[in-house]
This record gives sequence, C-alpha cells and structure tokens, in this order.
Amino acid sequence: MKPTVYIETSVISYFTARPSRDLVVAAHQQLTSDWWRLGLPALEAYVSPIVLDEVSQGDPVAARKRLEVVEPFGVLELVPAIRRLADLYFDATNLPEKARADAYHVAIAVWHGMDYLVTWNCQHIAGARVKRIVEATNRKQGLLTPVICTPEELMEV
Repeated sequence: MKPTVYIETSVISYFTARPSRDLVVAAHQQLTSDWWRLGLPALEAYVSPIVLDEVSQGDPVAARKRLEVVEPFGVLELVPAIRRLADLYFDATNLPEKARADAYHVAIAVWHGMDYLVTWNCQHIAGARVKRIVEATNRKQGLLTPVICTPEELMEV
C-alpha cells in the first residue's frame, strides 16, 4: 500500500500556474512540477472539499485547470470532529482570521491519518512554530501528526 498524502491548495496552484518571473516562485513551480512527475506517483493522493473550494476560485480558465489536475485524487470527508480540531490549532497558533482554512487543512490531514501533508504555505502550515504547536496539540489529543513538508522535501518516498 502506498503512503498517503494530503495535497494543500498552494501545491496545486504552483503546479498549474503560468511560469513566474520571480526567481523563488519559479523555483517552487519547477520543484512542484518535478515532484508531481517523480514523487507523487509513489503516493496515494487526497484533497478535501476545502481544497476543491479554494482551487475553484479566481480566473475560470485557471480554476478549471486546477480542478482537472485534482480530479483523480480522493476527497476526504469533513466531519464535526475536524472543526473542533481545527479550532484547537487555530487558537493555539494565533493565526490571523484569513488563515483559518489553513488550520482546517492540517486538521483534515490529521483526522484522516494521512502520512504526509504537502504544502508551500510555510507561514501558516509548514512553519517551524506552527508545526511544533500542532505536534504538541496532537500529543495531548492522542493523535499522530503527518509529516508536514514541501514538495521538495517529499521528493523521495
């Protein structure tokens, strides 16, 4: 059985976006494309209704492209316990209100027992401070924390 991965919206956006002129963004796009081709086939990929909602926003042509690339992935169910867990993360991390969905991404991956959560959101999801708080919260709840990482860190599975 393949390890499981929850793919957060930022990865999908980097994968499907037009090439950027910003060197850092362009590097992330290339790494994401390489991971999609080389790393992702070794994993069982999942998204959530929140990801589907986020990727469907914006330019209709770009949204259609994002939705097409996630179509083969499983969609993880949202259950009431996920909301409670997301609220715990949100309160403990002191994230801004605009980042509430990021707490949900983590809660969904944790609740469904994902092996990995892949993201380029290093401020609200993959940042060291947030990961430390999430891991401590999960220990108190008796939950396992998936490896939260970027596509670059998940190239070899």
